[in-house]
Amino acid sequence: MKTILFIFASLLSFSITAQNHTIRGNVYDQANGEALSQFKVILKGTGADKKMLTDLEGIFSFSKLAKGEYTLLFYGFEFDTIVKKVSVTEVSGITSLNIQMAPSTKVGVIDVEISGVDKAKKTEVGMSQISLDKKGLERIPSQGAENDIVSAFSVTPGVVTTGDQGGQLYVRGGTPIQNKVLLEGMTIYSPFHSIGFFSVFETELVKNVDIYTGGFDATYGGRISSIMDISYRDGNKKKIGGKVSISPFMAKLVLEGPLKKNKSGNGGISYILSVKNSLIDQTSKSLYKNVNNGLGMPFDFTDVFGKVTFQSGTGSKASVFGFHNEDKVNYFGLATLGWTASGGGVNFTLIPSGSPLIIRGHVNGSNYTVKFLEETIPERYSKIGGYELGFDFTYFLTTDSELNYGLSINSFSTDYTTYNDAATLITSKSNSTELAGYVNYRIVKSQWVVQPGLRIQYYAAYNEVSLEPRLAIKFNATEKLRFKAAGGRYSQNFTSASSDRDIVNLFNGLLSAPTNVQSTYTGANGKTRDVNNGLQYAYHAITGFEIDLSKTISLNVEPYFKWFKQLSNINVNKIYEEGTAIAAGKPDIETKDFIIEEGKSYGIDLSGKYSVNRFYLWAVYSLGKSTRYDGFEIYAPVFDRRHNVNIVTSYSFGKKKDLELSIRWNLGSGLPYTPSAGYYQPETFQNGVTTNYATSNSSTVGLLLGKFNSERLPYYHRLDVTAKKQFIFKNKSILEITGGVTNIYDRKNIFYVNRFTYQTIYQFPIIASLGVSFKF
Repeated sequence: MKTILFIFASLLSFSITAQNHTIRGNVYDQANGEALSQFKVILKGTGADKKMLTDLEGIFSFSKLAKGEYTLLFYGFEFDTIVKKVSVTEVSGITSLNIQMAPSTKVGVIDVEISGVDKAKKTEVGMSQISLDKKGLERIPSQGAENDIVSAFSVTPGVVTTGDQGGQLYVRGGTPIQNKVLLEGMTIYSPFHSIGFFSVFETELVKNVDIYTGGFDATYGGRISSIMDISYRDGNKKKIGGKVSISPFMAKLVLEGPLKKNKSGNGGISYILSVKNSLIDQTSKSLYKNVNNGLGMPFDFTDVFGKVTFQSGTGSKASVFGFHNEDKVNYFGLATLGWTASGGGVNFTLIPSGSPLIIRGHVNGSNYTVKFLEETIPERYSKIGGYELGFDFTYFLTTDSELNYGLSINSFSTDYTTYNDAATLITSKSNSTELAGYVNYRIVKSQWVVQPGLRIQYYAAYNEVSLEPRLAIKFNATEKLRFKAAGGRYSQNFTSASSDRDIVNLFNGLLSAPTNVQSTYTGANGKTRDVNNGLQYAYHAITGFEIDLSKTISLNVEPYFKWFKQLSNINVNKIYEEGTAIAAGKPDIETKDFIIEEGKSYGIDLSGKYSVNRFYLWAVYSLGKSTRYDGFEIYAPVFDRRHNVNIVTSYSFGKKKDLELSIRWNLGSGLPYTPSAGYYQPETFQNGVTTNYATSNSSTVGLLLGKFNSERLPYYHRLDVTAKKQFIFKNKSILEITGGVTNIYDRKNIFYVNRFTYQTIYQFPIIASLGVSFKF
């Protein structure tokens, strides 16, 4: 901890005492007051022109400027160009600007000459990263006539999904608990609903989504596989607006507007509220009688989100937000699952008038409870609650180079109860605190982009310090060809205990790293080491290149390797309860609740994009392999999918491009599962040694399993089609009608199999839907 504080103090001192002149400011949409991110800004003056893009909050900053006359040009495809002249008369200091961009139907010539996307390609490494805004999300075909973030995540290179139900996503060999999902800086423990079409997020509110499938920088910690960082926009600061929509799957309402207007500048108070509730459990009984023999779809969920934003005219702001999510599903007598999540927090951005430093902070808290009940196993449940406090600092060294660093503290408690295949009770209750500090330095020099970083993660409950170096490099070989590489060390406290014996896992509870693990572990290489706790560790190594084959066609290739050095998992071999007389002298593998494993995941992801005028095509192929070693054997985990293909395309018709057709096709090779070898009648010896086992009858049936994950399910594939028609009125309100067909050729993809009755639940059959929305 002393090391973290020393680094933080040194960086803060450096930032405050640095001497140079800075021109910085914020860029806003004049129509609604929303900050414009990835907006193009050019500085002309002494020396060569400087170009940059605004960040997520519309902030730009040109540092280390000499005295002189400068001209700033602000360009956007949908806005009038603004030219701003600035005179710098002081050697050091800060000149602040507030830029309001007016909507326009004209496109300036310079818009073609400088592309925000091209700029980012050359100044940011962008390894294993996909960034989408609301328009990007709406390009992907919707299920149930509703766009959702889950559609974007499921077509990301390296992502394996379990299908339409269950809501589980696996990223380059990582399990769902190893994926960190952030909303407004807050960790969301259950981001996807049981019906795999929908997440807890509202697309209408999305400002930006960043998906990192590996090699992410030191800003992010606490997970060893992937990051999804979601930011919502603020409410409209100028006028009241909103959106209402209804479809067979859900109804939703979005409202926004000013609480206090500020006529001068861009300050004021605004709000935004989103409420959506599923209808499919009721509508499916009459509309989709081909699903589950006319019983309908057993899904019921509700999502509520609200935010109030206070903004000053200088760009500083604070937001207060809260959310509540519910999910319930009854798999027709076979199993029931339900969870609730609630939370809220405060985010703020401070732009000091006398310092080039930008300060961001957050404090939030939440709780999450999930319960799962199967026909033959007692109820399993998991609870987690806690809070997080963090500060992040940004200092622009030059136009393209910047220093980021920060501190955070995270405290939470977990309560977990489950049963293994032997019906042995496993429980865990704990309280944990994590402290973290990080530093990232991005420098652009000639053809190189280099971003070293370091994260220090301290797990107080285990007195464990994890040093996590990160490095990302890009070499701009030519204007069209760029090579890149990234890697680092990662750790996490959270673990999940679910049975890998299930063909599909429905229950994934949360708990902190267990201490009830074996004292030693012998790896696949034969080496034995001591084990102190169940913290999880991984190393990422990713290389690749990206090439622009033309102005409209680009290709990205990324070979990757993830070594999961230490994983904690439920002990399916536990036989004896630790501490009892019968357990005395037995090996740890037969008495401990959890065991230590290791794993490897490697492969290659290829993605191509073609975009021109009305036509868009996104194609992804992933070849991967994942293995786990549990101390006994190397096995394939349930998410080990060898081949995965996603093709997404859309085309806009009409002069106003107000009719759009979107198509998505997904193909995935079969996932592994453990076959059933046979059944037997277990003897309980109710009368002790006098029991006549030859004549006694048991009411239960025992199950004998075959070789672990030795079989594969059939290939999964599905074709979805969506059509959208917009009607734009004079007052700029929009009526949109969305029609779609999911699983258009009615493929029967397996979802769940009851081992005792052999009853099979399939993923959704062909489903047609029609939705209507009105935006005002």
